[in-house]
Amino acid sequence: MSGDAHLLVAADYVVFAVVLLLSAAVGFYYAWRSRRQGNSRDFLTGGRKLNALAVSMSLTASYISSVTVLSNPAEVYRYGAIFGYLSISYVIAVVYTSEVFLPVFYRLAINSTYEYLELRFSRATRLLGMLIFFFNALLYTGLVIYAPALALNQVTGMNLWGGIISTATVCTLYCALVSKTFITYDTHTIGIMFAGYMSVIIKCVILKGGISTILSDAQEGGRINFVDFDINPLRRHTFWTLVIGGTVGWSAVYGTYQPQVQRYNSCKSIKHARLALFINVLGLACTLTSSVISGLCLYSFYKNCDPWKAGQVSSPDQLLPYLVMDILADHQGLPGLFFAAVYCASLSTVSTSINAMAAVTTEDLIKPRIKLSEKKLLLISKGLSVFFGIVCVAMAGLASLMGHMMQVEGSVNAELSMFFVVQKRNGNKDSDICPQGGLCGLVTGLAAAVSVSIIGMISPSPPEMTRPLFLSTEGCNFTTGSSFNWTTPLPTEPSLFTTTPGQNTDDIHAVQWHSPSYLYFCVIGGLTSVIVGIIISLLTGGLRETVDPRLMLMKEDTLSYHLFKRVKDGVRAEEQRYQKQPTDDRRSILSYTFPSLGHGRNRQCWSAKQGGWNQ
Repeated sequence: MSGDAHLLVAADYVVFAVVLLLSAAVGFYYAWRSRRQGNSRDFLTGGRKLNALAVSMSLTASYISSVTVLSNPAEVYRYGAIFGYLSISYVIAVVYTSEVFLPVFYRLAINSTYEYLELRFSRATRLLGMLIFFFNALLYTGLVIYAPALALNQVTGMNLWGGIISTATVCTLYCALVSKTFITYDTHTIGIMFAGYMSVIIKCVILKGGISTILSDAQEGGRINFVDFDINPLRRHTFWTLVIGGTVGWSAVYGTYQPQVQRYNSCKSIKHARLALFINVLGLACTLTSSVISGLCLYSFYKNCDPWKAGQVSSPDQLLPYLVMDILADHQGLPGLFFAAVYCASLSTVSTSINAMAAVTTEDLIKPRIKLSEKKLLLISKGLSVFFGIVCVAMAGLASLMGHMMQVEGSVNAELSMFFVVQKRNGNKDSDICPQGGLCGLVTGLAAAVSVSIIGMISPSPPEMTRPLFLSTEGCNFTTGSSFNWTTPLPTEPSLFTTTPGQNTDDIHAVQWHSPSYLYFCVIGGLTSVIVGIIISLLTGGLRETVDPRLMLMKEDTLSYHLFKRVKDGVRAEEQRYQKQPTDDRRSILSYTFPSLGHGRNRQCWSAKQGGWNQ
């Protein structure tokens, strides 16, 4: 491997531009066709006329951002294929969302999920939830815009701020048109993202002589590490951190996060909404599988010369673009296809966030205070899309000050966890005191999640807990300016605290707290919200309050209830059909199933006990 930098050639720029222009043309075409949409509800939810397939692809594309495309392979490269256990959390979270959150939100037909907080608790709870959402969405959207621009800037030399401003501009134009535009765009984005992934994977497999070589290298390097059931919450990736933390985090995303709820609420029926969620799981699983394989390909190529450790890239998130330029530079156009896939992922996520922020502002701030015609609300919604697009460019600058993208994504998801649990508090918005349970739970959960997130970034866990796998620079044929070794011997029994050498363990000032896995940040916030909310609700008389049944989940709303009822009705119908049969037919059925009943003493006993046929 050479340490020389690779640059995109004219063919790459052509492919990059053509892919993005074709995607944009599709979006603008559908926007022109639906230009007569006349109210804000149609603008924000597509008029609730969309089918399951289109919405499922949009659900997948809207949260598979450039952060996912660039960071997931880097996680596998550094920490192993155990990252694939997240697929289990996808399934559990989607089933939970389908059973608990979807029926309530779809029945209420609300454009903003935070409107529910006022209906269920109080206006103060709604406003606080809205503020948390804005902080969350702006921070994450800035990160999503910044990620691909940084990767292309440092690996290919593309202008950083040019990439940031162009991404935000295109997304803003999409959002200023109509929601159907980028839902349609998302269906094309999925194909482009997978094409980018597959171009890298296929080329790696060809160069390595087969997938077996890549898996063998990964096995030798400790990357096939699925057997890790350590329950220590301080460990970065284990079966339990990925499944438990991933389930809570993704339940928050799909159950209560405005962009996702807005997506499945745009379906033509609740059946389509449920089907969209389940199809979406397949998309998430395929994307995660592609990420894991790409990460293993990274290790197979750089097992003897790690570009990050050797100083060729400044961040692990740049490893995959570096590999692309290393193996695809001789195939003009393919690097352009990959970077187009990264940008498409950004466009999808940013468009979703901008539209969601416009929806929340319109529904939570403007409609309750000012009475306007639907035409004026539509114009305001489009104007808000432009405004938030400009704000997101500023947030991209803030993202440059933050650390590794996967860690930041986990921190951002921590704030989502409060909405995952707040719906279960006791209380009624008409009560003077009982909304305190929901509000206090929300505030304390937020404080806990933000605190542990900040601690995790200021004082990250040491290598004994994160356990990065070994990387080497022995095979590099260029000079490295660093001998830094970030792998350390693993202790046999890691503890919650560590002390510096030579200090007394009894000295409280020598004790340093270890941050838990970033996947547990949302669990900590959620549990805090649940516990505090329940206690406050009980102390303020929540058990004596009644709640509007429309705001509660009923057993008839769940899919499991209807499946169980169908099975039960089927069994009952079969019993009734059997009871209605003539005696001789019933005897022949039992004689065929239990031959001993049709002979001698056994038949007499059955006749006596069950009132069956005579001998």
